[in-house]
Amino acid sequence: MVDLIQILVDALSVGGLYALTALGIGLIFSVMRLANFAHAEFVTIAAYLLFAFSGQPLVVALTISIVGAVLLAILTERIAFRPLRNADAATMLIASFAVSMFLQKLLVFSVGSRVKTLDPLPMLSGPISFGGVQISALKLATIVVCAVLLMGLTFFLKKTRFGLQMRAAADNFTMSRLVGVRANTVIAIAFGLSGFLAAVVALLFAAQTGFVQPRFGLQLVIIAFVATVIGGLGNLPGAAAGGFLVGIISTLLQAFLPPDLRPFREAFLFTAVILVLLARPQGLFPARGLKERV
Repeated sequence: MVDLIQILVDALSVGGLYALTALGIGLIFSVMRLANFAHAEFVTIAAYLLFAFSGQPLVVALTISIVGAVLLAILTERIAFRPLRNADAATMLIASFAVSMFLQKLLVFSVGSRVKTLDPLPMLSGPISFGGVQISALKLATIVVCAVLLMGLTFFLKKTRFGLQMRAAADNFTMSRLVGVRANTVIAIAFGLSGFLAAVVALLFAAQTGFVQPRFGLQLVIIAFVATVIGGLGNLPGAAAGGFLVGIISTLLQAFLPPDLRPFREAFLFTAVILVLLARPQGLFPARGLKERV
């Protein structure tokens, strides 16, 4: 029973990180049909900002990290993607790779490639006891933060004017523009929210790993892309569900695979992903109007 509770907490914690990352990716894809590989650098740069201001109170460092990630995301859209908005999908994809590589190499040039230790949440390093069960305080905090953000994003999308405009744009962007939705505003908000989610993921992921380096967000974003595809490209609830599903599968593989097979956990994970996509090529929750793009 104790092991089952710990596995459940691990699965929800990992799945929550993947879900938040997948949502950051899905927000952009839903309104632009753009697979934004530069999201990995949004996470990485947010983590470096936490490192740069690690001597300051957490509120100050986190605020600077969030503001920096949001501004970076909005500037990336304005400078790199807006001029190419009418280009074909292949051009947009190449631009996304180019922005990702540019930001990554800029980081290496600016701060070097060496790993830097980072512990932004030392107050959560200890365990919490529940009825004799020792559970990581950091993992519990990760679950709570992910749940709060998922509920907050749901409220934003369903109850606010800009959220409703984003949902309308995700379903049918052309029709939304005809009834008065401003494309530039909706896309800028989507990128801003993507940067905000990247900063939160950077905080939680850095607290779990204890380090930051120029490829810090890459592996996380690759798996989150897989989660987005499983959930259904362009479907935000599907992206979150895919993130949790991938996190649960990954945790179960880590827990139940024989020790000599655990280094190959990702191979088993992607095998499971292939099986899901063979059964549901469009994802578990396919979005409406997926072929349309801004």
